[in-house]
Amino acid sequence: MTIDGNSLVNGAYASARALSSRPTTAESEATLTKFAQDFTDMVRNNEKKIALNLVSGADPQALVQAITETELAIETTVAVRNKVVEAYQEILRMPV
Repeated sequence: MTIDGNSLVNGAYASARALSSRPTTAESEATLTKFAQDFTDMVRNNEKKIALNLVSGADPQALVQAITETELAIETTVAVRNKVVEAYQEILRMPV
């Protein structure tokens, strides 16, 4: 098996360049919209699981897992929101 160093370097460079490039506004909006939709879907699904387990009393482990997943998703969303607000406030503090 022969490893071509140039192709490895070019591939790594292309990956790094793609990661370091600034996303367009449309890409940012699409990413934010997808994040919000995924969050909403996950919370709705877990609410259904929680309600079903509370009514039927079927599986306490599934109930705890659904509650934990929902809690983690909410904490992550709040952390992202806090970072966005912090960045916005930092922009407002910049001298013109």
